Amino acid sequence: MAAKAHLIDPSECCLLLIDQQAGLAFGVGSVDRQMLLNNVVALVKTAKTFDIPIIVSTSATKVYSGPLMPAISQHIPDVKVIDRRNMNVWEDEAAGNAVIDTGRRHLIVSGLLTEACVSFPVLSALGDGYDVSVVGDACGGLTVASHELALRRMASAGATMTSWIQVLLELQRDWTRHETYEGARSIVETHGGGYGIGLSYARDMIHPV
Repeated sequence: MAAKAHLIDPSECCLLLIDQQAGLAFGVGSVDRQMLLNNVVALVKTAKTFDIPIIVSTSATKVYSGPLMPAISQHIPDVKVIDRRNMNVWEDEAAGNAVIDTGRRHLIVSGLLTEACVSFPVLSALGDGYDVSVVGDACGGLTVASHELALRRMASAGATMTSWIQVLLELQRDWTRHETYEGARSIVETHGGGYGIGLSYARDMIHPV
C-alpha cells in the first residue's frame, strides 16, 4: 500500500504523542536521548505554532514509566494526558476516541518505543484508512537495528517517514507567512542546530541595502 503523495496540511492533521516518559526513555539505544528530547519538544512547539490538535497518551505511569517528561509537558499544560494499559493506543477506548474526536484523518506520530507503542497504533490507523506520518527522529527504539526495522515495517504498510524539521518546513513552506513566521523561526533557532545558528545570524547580521 503506497502512502498518498501530498504535503501536510495543518487543517487535516493531529499530533499523537505516545509514551514520552522517562522510564521508557532510559531504554532508548537508537539515538542520543537528549537529542531525542530536543526533537520531541521542537515537534510539540511546531504543533502549537500551527494550531494542530495534540493527543497525549502515556502508559504504566505509576509502576514503571513515570509521567510525561516535564520538558514536554511544560509546553502543553492545557492538554489532558490519557493514561492506558494497552500497548496499542488504537485499542484503548479513551485514547483511540480522543484521536477520532479531532476529526482529523492525518496522524503525525512521535513516541516510545518504536518497536511497539509506536508501530502498533500506526499499523492499526493505516488499516482504518488514516494517513500517518511517523516522525522518525522523534521516536526512540531499544537498538538502532530494531528502531530502523520498525520504521521500515511501518513504511512498507503505507506510513510516511519524516523528521521534525521537515514537518515544520512543510507546514511553513513560505517564510512570508507572517502568522506563523516568528513561531517557526524561533523553533528552528532553538532546536535546529547549525540551521538555527544560520537563521539567527541572518536575522541579526544581514540587512537589506
